Amino acid sequence: MKKMNLRKLASLVLSLMMLLALCAGCGSSGSKDTLKIAIVQQMDHASLDEIREAIQAQLTAGAEKKNLKVSCEVFNGQNDATVLNQIGAQVASSGFDAIIPIATLAAQCMATAADGTGIPVIYAAISDPVTAGLTGISNVTGTSDALNTPFILDMMLAVNPGVKTVGLLYSNSEPNSEAPIAEAKAYLDGKGIAYLEKTGNNTDEILSAANSMVGRVDAVFTPTDNVVMGAAGAVAEILTGAGIPHYTGADSFVAAGAFATCGVNYSELGAYTADMALDILSGGKVPEYHVMEGGIITVNTETASALGLDYSVFSDMANTVKEVTTSAE
Repeated sequence: MKKMNLRKLASLVLSLMMLLALCAGCGSSGSKDTLKIAIVQQMDHASLDEIREAIQAQLTAGAEKKNLKVSCEVFNGQNDATVLNQIGAQVASSGFDAIIPIATLAAQCMATAADGTGIPVIYAAISDPVTAGLTGISNVTGTSDALNTPFILDMMLAVNPGVKTVGLLYSNSEPNSEAPIAEAKAYLDGKGIAYLEKTGNNTDEILSAANSMVGRVDAVFTPTDNVVMGAAGAVAEILTGAGIPHYTGADSFVAAGAFATCGVNYSELGAYTADMALDILSGGKVPEYHVMEGGIITVNTETASALGLDYSVFSDMANTVKEVTTSAE
């Protein structure tokens, strides 16, 4: 009887040793058959959708070149911090090898969720990573779509040098808007141009703010504000209908009906973000965040026609002037 128990004990010990060796191999991302990547989109809108699609495409293409296998799961926070924090808790405890959040609130929530786990967080499209508190963290990096606010306001004055009052339309809960709005105020103060600030934190408030500018401003500026983007089409109808050109921080606004912007190519930003993630997952160091090169002017030709604006001057201001029409979506 004792001899039988010893045999069972030896067999049990051997089985446990084999199981421990197998589990140790699963803990190393380099030895896993498939790398799991969570893509966390802050909310639905054209720019963020474009970034996500570019990330997914480049992860597939880039992984193949590196002989890696990746599996992506997409989450959407619907611009709700509570939902994003729940997603963060889930992905941080579910064996994901990397997290790619898109937009500032998503990045902040994912960085907090991954704190102490060692999971790389590679964010996409953060206008001001420093203000957002996303720098100096060993496992956090990504791409920035930092806005050249003075240049966009230069565009405004190039088309209409007689602008007397500029509307500043944004959400005061959107971190992306803080720095560019401050820059816009400083620019306008320096030019002796008045400005009217109107803010909102949901669609109804943004539309009310836009309506309140009618008859009071000559042009409107909005930075890369995700809350305003959620109502971009309706805002465009209000402002264009009132004869007010809307200058914005992203080409998705222009596709929704705003007049013009100068910014980055979001497909290129998404691809660059994906490459950063793959490099890290291949054993590379976590680099400093990368600021994408901008300089692409995008103009909505339908809106320009409705406003009776000649934007030919833009050709002297940038190497690339992209003409678009209003999206049917």
